[in-house]
Amino acid sequence: MSVAIENFVKAIYKNGKHDDNDTKPGNIAKKLGISNAAATDMAKSLANKNLINYEKYKALELTEEGEKLALKVIRKHRLWEAFLYKTLEMSLHEIHREAEFLEHETSDFLADKISEYLGNPKFDPHGDPIPNADGEITTKDNSTTLSKTKEGKSYIISRLMSDDKEFFDFCAQNGLKYGNKIFVSKQFSKNKMTQININSNTILLNEDFTKIIYVNEIQ
Repeated sequence: MSVAIENFVKAIYKNGKHDDNDTKPGNIAKKLGISNAAATDMAKSLANKNLINYEKYKALELTEEGEKLALKVIRKHRLWEAFLYKTLEMSLHEIHREAEFLEHETSDFLADKISEYLGNPKFDPHGDPIPNADGEITTKDNSTTLSKTKEGKSYIISRLMSDDKEFFDFCAQNGLKYGNKIFVSKQFSKNKMTQININSNTILLNEDFTKIIYVNEIQ
């Protein structure tokens, strides 16, 4: 498959997993930085290849074959992120940027070798689940966004869902890392802000951040 096709089905899959996105061609075009017309043409082409279901003015849906392809690309991407983070100690933004290129040049054989070398990880350094060799995500996600947490509760950061460099730089500077513990000291519901304590520091985050930081409550 071409890079363009792999990126298109991956975008549909990932947009479909986000609460605030949908998979209409216009949204996929925006995500990929292409024109609406180009997205529509690609959608029609992939429908002919039985990778997506296309209906004018409707959200795009992956077929079983299309989802399998998307998960195969995502597996390679997230394995590369885990490998680069562990072996080269690259930043969260850097590993995402490089994995965007490497995912398309990686054979299934090499992906399996990387997974074996890393101990077959279930999650990448952002907290995103890594599909197995059969294209299945075997982990359960019980996390919630930081914006929906309760005051006076402690949580573990389970996912940083972004590809923005400034966001990751901020997280690195403030200890907001997958697996780290935080305490929610205040929810400012009217102003859509959340105050947390981490590593003896108090941080006030706006909704732009709290909607893309996922956590699990510590029982």
